[in-house]
Amino acid sequence: MSSHPFLQRLVETPLLADGAMGTMLYAKGASSEQCLEHLVLSKPAWVSEIHQAYATAGADIIKTHTFGASRIRLADYGLGDKVRDLNFRAVKLVRDVREVTGRALFIAGDVGPLGKRLQPDGPLSADDVADAFREQVSVLWEAGADLILFETFTDLHEIEIGVRAARAVCDLPIVASMTFAEDGLTMTGYAPDAVAARLRAAGADVVGVNCSVGPASMLQTLEHFRAAVGDAPLIVMPNAGFPERVEGRFYYPSSPEYFARETAPFLDQGADIIGGCCGTTPMHIRAMRAALDEHLAARGRVTTPAVLTVETPLPAVRADYGVSDAAQPTDVLRKLRAGKFVISVEVDPPRSFTAEKQIEGARHALRMGADAVNIADSPMARVRMSALSLCVQIQQQVGIESIVHFTTRDRSLMGLQADLIGAHALGVRNILALTGDPPSLGDTRQSTAVYDVDSIGLVRIINRFNDGVDVAGQEMGQQGGFTIAVACDPTRADLVQEVDRFHHKVSGGAHFTMTQPIFDPRLWSACVQLYEARHGQFPVPVLIGVLPLQGHKHASFLHNEVPGITLSEDALERMRKAGANGRQEGVNMAQELLLELKELPYVQGVYLMPSFGRYETACQVLEVIPAKQRFEAL
Repeated sequence: MSSHPFLQRLVETPLLADGAMGTMLYAKGASSEQCLEHLVLSKPAWVSEIHQAYATAGADIIKTHTFGASRIRLADYGLGDKVRDLNFRAVKLVRDVREVTGRALFIAGDVGPLGKRLQPDGPLSADDVADAFREQVSVLWEAGADLILFETFTDLHEIEIGVRAARAVCDLPIVASMTFAEDGLTMTGYAPDAVAARLRAAGADVVGVNCSVGPASMLQTLEHFRAAVGDAPLIVMPNAGFPERVEGRFYYPSSPEYFARETAPFLDQGADIIGGCCGTTPMHIRAMRAALDEHLAARGRVTTPAVLTVETPLPAVRADYGVSDAAQPTDVLRKLRAGKFVISVEVDPPRSFTAEKQIEGARHALRMGADAVNIADSPMARVRMSALSLCVQIQQQVGIESIVHFTTRDRSLMGLQADLIGAHALGVRNILALTGDPPSLGDTRQSTAVYDVDSIGLVRIINRFNDGVDVAGQEMGQQGGFTIAVACDPTRADLVQEVDRFHHKVSGGAHFTMTQPIFDPRLWSACVQLYEARHGQFPVPVLIGVLPLQGHKHASFLHNEVPGITLSEDALERMRKAGANGRQEGVNMAQELLLELKELPYVQGVYLMPSFGRYETACQVLEVIPAKQRFEAL
């Protein structure tokens, strides 16, 4: 099984976490009397702006605004029933920022202490504590967090319970951090070596220290941690010094420049994650980013965006992408004609001007043996970077062929032809012809759909280009070299209508088809049988959509709320029984499906659909195919 990309990344280079959230919210006008976590609902723009500022400053890890979003802490504000709403929304705000920045950021589901002591000194039993942590972590995991961060704990027993509860309900990496006083001990008198040993035994992947003191005092504590844990990764996030209370507000003395100077000592002492706690701002994080980059450069190491790696070396980048030869078939079509089992991985364009995460996802897919990536065209009618521009970036920077999803929703008949000609000139010649989701589903409902033609008409237009003429019959000067793909949905309730439409598409010149995700191979067999009963032998190869599920709630959401995705009862039940192992069970199910599909007639490949941008999970499915088959040369 592949290691989690967050843990892989820590092996490669130190990561920079963000800074304080509360400090920034108070600066915006938040009151110390209100529940700050409720601002993800009441003032989401405030929270998003702060996340965005830290991302822009260079943070690699962004914490969700959920430090106090447990049932027990929320109950003090009469919000005990809002655990799911607040935590889910908080993760989504960071996910949206990651989309907007286009950077490969890691989302840390932030969990703080419960604010009440355990028995016998307080009202909480161990079961109460475990239940509260399980509830919160489950939502953070479901919503798409990349790791769970327990921070600012003073009670070792409480954080131990939290780590074990998190390990029981999710498979995410767990970071556990406690506060230490200037004497190097926790509030209850534990030294770093005891803390490290017990947190590691509880299941924490990363341990360390945050809050309470500034960089100088924290460095000494970090030294003791490093001696105790050996090569295990460490986190350190100091306060901006000791605060001074002025007119009811705390002010922290440590400047960004001071934090920059203290960055190198932390790194020399073996810190794997550095960041800031109370009093730190995006200016502190920006200064630490510069210091981190300078430190690594001085040691001959270059900081790069988070890269998903496997042992297989990356093939050489194709130098000829972007200069297409219309006389030659595309790589995808050539492999299909040669009988290779073709693998594609779906990449959704970002809602930003940069596509760092998507490009790294494509690079990971190539390392794992994918033959292509397919790029969606503003799926669910939500505004994103144009699919064609991302195809060009990936082909030129990664060297893997792309399949562009090309919809008729947004283009007039003239625009369709112009964009197709441009795509061909740029070397993007695999076209998945789609009608497209209506704008009423998306976030720009005032947009007007065009639909001069549907997907059937689009196939015919592309085929005419391949014959060397446009829609009006005007000569193009040469024949086009497009490979035409079409969609087929074997889960449709009216399968007869779907099969008949599919027949019109392939009759218009399609070379292969790609399906919606399925979870039972019998669905595709039934579709083929119906087609052959109505129209004769099945005409083209198919790439079946495979979507690894993340957990039972994710499966239920897809089944009940996402158009075009229908799960079998067996799949839903397996995900329900999987519990905390839902993601691995989803991979297992996808691998089983993949092996069954390889034995079916007319199935000549798959395309994998990552959820939450987790390309490493989707590509893990491919490990069931021997590397020799994935990387075989034609």
